[in-house]
Amino acid sequence: MTLTELQALHELPFFALLTRAHAVHERHFPDGKIQLCTLLSIKTGGCSEDCAYCAQSARYKTELESHVLLEREEVMLHARAAKDSGSTRFCMGAAWRGVRGGTARFEQVLDIVRDVAALNLEVCVTLGELGPAEAQQLREAGVTAYNHNLDTSPEHYPNIVTSHTYQDRLRTIRNVQDAGISVCCGGILGISETITDRLRLLEIISNFNPAPESVPINSLMPMPGTPMADNPQVEPLDIVRMIACARIAVPTAKVRLSAGRSRLSDEAQTLCFFAGANSIFYGEKLLTTENPDAANDRALLANLGLLTLEPDTALAAPLADPALPASPVMPEQPAHANGATAACC
Repeated sequence: MTLTELQALHELPFFALLTRAHAVHERHFPDGKIQLCTLLSIKTGGCSEDCAYCAQSARYKTELESHVLLEREEVMLHARAAKDSGSTRFCMGAAWRGVRGGTARFEQVLDIVRDVAALNLEVCVTLGELGPAEAQQLREAGVTAYNHNLDTSPEHYPNIVTSHTYQDRLRTIRNVQDAGISVCCGGILGISETITDRLRLLEIISNFNPAPESVPINSLMPMPGTPMADNPQVEPLDIVRMIACARIAVPTAKVRLSAGRSRLSDEAQTLCFFAGANSIFYGEKLLTTENPDAANDRALLANLGLLTLEPDTALAAPLADPALPASPVMPEQPAHANGATAACC
């Protein structure tokens, strides 16, 4: 979709937008099932990057307790518990700039991936930047999907991160797609962006070829010690609008209601499900912030009559459309209202 098309969508009356998004959702996901995912931080803090929203950056004085890469046995305890609680995708995040093949830590991650995959769980990892060889090794080890968020528009991105570029992120996504791994790619609301930034993000993601398998929509949980510690909370209806736009823009992707869900009422989450969200992160922690109680989540889904999705470890990555250019593509735009231009154009 184009930015102009997305702006017209976003400006629709609220119920008109939700009605349209729900129709798209029912057409592509007629069973209406919700995927339960669990996210574990396997290496926390000490990251060399300067993402302004992130408590894991070594550049900020936060209260986050850092830890080195967890041992395989400890990760497996969490993975088994996630499976027992109903999760079908186990996501592992490491606070690194990236990984390099042949290193001890990457070999340790590969061993962990193989063991988690053996539990009949979908395996998603987020390890920072990846080269083509590393992406291929992850696929061979059993990785189902790779998460690498774009966070925001390319125009606003230099205001949020300066230690790597937007193009660096797009390059990793291309390497993941070339290896045949599904891409999980979304953004964050509440990081001082404009509505245009949000829609520009969706414009870029919607033009991926192949399409992303999932699109997480996060809202900022301001962390003490970070440059965005005092940012205001995102309005719940703004989150619902973004979910609806994401559902229409990327109709075949799972739209994941991600960070910030703990601040949403049951009623707001219900609107998100109606608008097209069909995946939640489930369990005690979402990397460094709290997550709603699993029992409350189960009760809400049961009250809404929503069933949960079974694991699909044989999940094939979406296929590219040969009639379209390979992704990622980044449509050019003029300078933004906030004065920034893309650092990677």
